[in-house]
Amino acid sequence: MTIHSAAILLFLVMDPLGNVPVFMSVLKDVDPNRRKRIIIREMLIALLVLVIFLLFGRYLLKLMQISDPSLSIAGGIILFLIALRMIFPGQQSGYGLNLDREPFIVPLAIPLVAGPSAMASVLLMVAREPDRLAAWTVALVIAWIATALILVASTYLSRALGQRGLTAIERLMGMILTTIAVEMFLQGLKKYMLS
Repeated sequence: MTIHSAAILLFLVMDPLGNVPVFMSVLKDVDPNRRKRIIIREMLIALLVLVIFLLFGRYLLKLMQISDPSLSIAGGIILFLIALRMIFPGQQSGYGLNLDREPFIVPLAIPLVAGPSAMASVLLMVAREPDRLAAWTVALVIAWIATALILVASTYLSRALGQRGLTAIERLMGMILTTIAVEMFLQGLKKYMLS
């Protein structure tokens, strides 16, 4: 996996366009000037969480005795389920959309940006090739910057693209993520068969 493909994978998993309506819903009662600061703060928290998983995730895997093939297969399954939700969205629930006060960490930073699939993706990348930690860090930062830019501009994007435009782009991203998920699953299965 190259830096570019890893960045694209992480960008798709973070799903900024799919998160725009959720961010807008959570922050609808917040002053627009304050909204940008909240999004930047939540994005920084999400980056911190993902960097921690990137740096220390392999030690967690060793501690739990999880092999590369099983992580690859599990990561593929998780990504596939996320991709299916992007292609066939149901009711948005479980994200705490009816908050009485300003959101902090949950639901914007975790699980919307730094969710289980993003954490599993960075764990998988570093577990496969731990000697390329610098490359994975660069890929994570590239994906994070692209995600942050989209979410900071979420007010303008939701107006410009409309709900249909955002839904169409999210479904396209879901289709791309589906193929990546299947590839991860097959690679894990191949590694398991050869071991």
